[in-house]
Amino acid sequence: MKAVLYETFGAPPRLAQVPDPTPEPHGVVIKVMATGVCRSDWHGWVGHDPDIQLPHVPGHEFSGVVEAVGQQVQKWKVGDRVTVPFVAACGHCPECHAGHHQVCDHQFQPGFTHWGSFAEYVAIHQADINLVALPPTLDFATAASLGCRFATSFRAVVDQGKTSAGQWVAVHGCGGVGLSAIMIANAVGANVVAIDIADDKLSLARSLGAVATVNATQVANVAEAVREITQGGAHVSLDALGHPTTCFNSISNLRKRGKHVQVGLMLGEHTTPAVPMSRVIAHELEILGSHGMQAHRYGAMLAMMDSGKLSPEKLIGERISLAQSIDALMNMDSFAVAGATVVTEF
Repeated sequence: MKAVLYETFGAPPRLAQVPDPTPEPHGVVIKVMATGVCRSDWHGWVGHDPDIQLPHVPGHEFSGVVEAVGQQVQKWKVGDRVTVPFVAACGHCPECHAGHHQVCDHQFQPGFTHWGSFAEYVAIHQADINLVALPPTLDFATAASLGCRFATSFRAVVDQGKTSAGQWVAVHGCGGVGLSAIMIANAVGANVVAIDIADDKLSLARSLGAVATVNATQVANVAEAVREITQGGAHVSLDALGHPTTCFNSISNLRKRGKHVQVGLMLGEHTTPAVPMSRVIAHELEILGSHGMQAHRYGAMLAMMDSGKLSPEKLIGERISLAQSIDALMNMDSFAVAGATVVTEF
């Protein structure tokens, strides 16, 4: 099969012919119809993820059609249209038994722990637990965007942040994760303040439901600006970028007893950011993480999409070829593209 392969961290990947995957007895092979280019893939490519063993095929945010089925798989057949959470579960550990597949003790992640979806085919283990059926009306490009950015944002806003109607939500960073969070928070009735450094992304944020925006390059203090807009601070605030500055601002702009949700990855030199802990203590703030979303929670998200309350297709930016994904991956840290870039041509 064709796949994007890199053999050295930080070196340009290449389009290569590699062996086709075969399904484990409990797994499937999926023909990839669309795959997103995510900043997490960039983190992996530059060497921030110790799970990656070289040579490697990236890609963790995808949709497709079941191509081959292992003999132990009961719920899926060849031809089924599916997507997969980027954190996949073992199904046997205590966390899985409690329904917390997104923090499985033995989790695996396509594109990180094994070869991913920048390829014509990808293998997925424990298919009966980890696959999600796609509605027939949902196109593959939109479905691919659900696997990481949109689902992670849904869990961050709904399950972790427990956001409710009338609350103020601050979203720091208006990339794919942030724009998803804005749409979802707006859908549950919250008032959203979007923060970024690019006016075109802030304009897109307003079109997706943000009631106020802050350009971080044009204010003296981001946290103070958010507290002024929200008349006291956000009830829920998300760092959707993953940077010490956005993390600090997200915590600092909360009102008393507010919730900070860290969604953006903090890797490499950013793993130990400064935290305004005196404010956390004095204001009884909560600091939460959001790490993907379980396959069994996709139903709620898909129902909101079916009803028209969520429209993730609006977040799709460029549609590119597998060959073009190489440049898209290497330039992911420049934040130049608005919306989610999706590979749709293989």
